[in-house]
Amino acid sequence: MKIPRERRTYCPKCKKHTVHEVHTAKKRKASELKWGQRQFRRVTAGYRGYPRPLPSGSKPIKKLDLRYKCKECGKAHIKSSTNIRVGKVEWISQ
Repeated sequence: MKIPRERRTYCPKCKKHTVHEVHTAKKRKASELKWGQRQFRRVTAGYRGYPRPLPSGSKPIKKLDLRYKCKECGKAHIKSSTNIRVGKVEWISQ
């Protein structure tokens, strides 16, 4: 899918339409100190197995999380309507 690198859209901080820089959000490593992860480590420790049914398989196409960064104020935001499934991303410049 072809996606423009820059887009003119609404900025909630400036409260007007400005030029935004578009980029994808990268997933960061999950924290080991969160309660769910601590519980998971406790349950799987020792001679026990996996605490829930193993995932049957992941989807072949992941959801693309687009972030828009305002060029005037520098504030970044996500639009909920732009989370789409894409196999390959091709950035185009206008």
